[in-house]
Amino acid sequence: MIKRALWQGLVAGTAGGIVMTLGEKIEQTVTGRPDSHVPARVLQRLTGLPERPGKQPLPANWAMHYGQAALLGVLRSVMAQAGLRGPVASAKFTVVRLTNDQILENATGVGAPPSTWPRKELLVDVLHKAVYAFITGAVADALAARTGPGPGQRHASVHRGRRSNAGPLPRRDAYGR
Repeated sequence: MIKRALWQGLVAGTAGGIVMTLGEKIEQTVTGRPDSHVPARVLQRLTGLPERPGKQPLPANWAMHYGQAALLGVLRSVMAQAGLRGPVASAKFTVVRLTNDQILENATGVGAPPSTWPRKELLVDVLHKAVYAFITGAVADALAARTGPGPGQRHASVHRGRRSNAGPLPRRDAYGR
């Protein structure tokens, strides 16, 4: 399961990153919002690369932007492999994506807590991260579905909902045949 989740997650996360970037470019054309150089600045701080003022190198920006998207896609793929699929799982994953950004940006001193942002900036960020999360989720879910239901889905088919008297599935039944 983990091997599948790794490659499928990298594919799903990259797809989500590409669609998110396209959406950002469209939004920036409409709103006039400038490019963000936060990803490159975070990468520079995390790796000890030299920092420079102003506009950051595009390769550094893309390395962090797409690298983060691809790596987080692995987590969404693990969710899908386990049986956590669909829009609710993708909504949960949106929070994970936003949290990951905020941890890295705030821990490196590159960003500030979202509660201090202008509301319009916050809305734009949440929208773009939701696009990423739902596209990544759709791809991860589709790839995971090729091997059938996940262990959680198998359990739900036997014991609907969460009940104290429903023990785990036998190990032989949890992962399929």
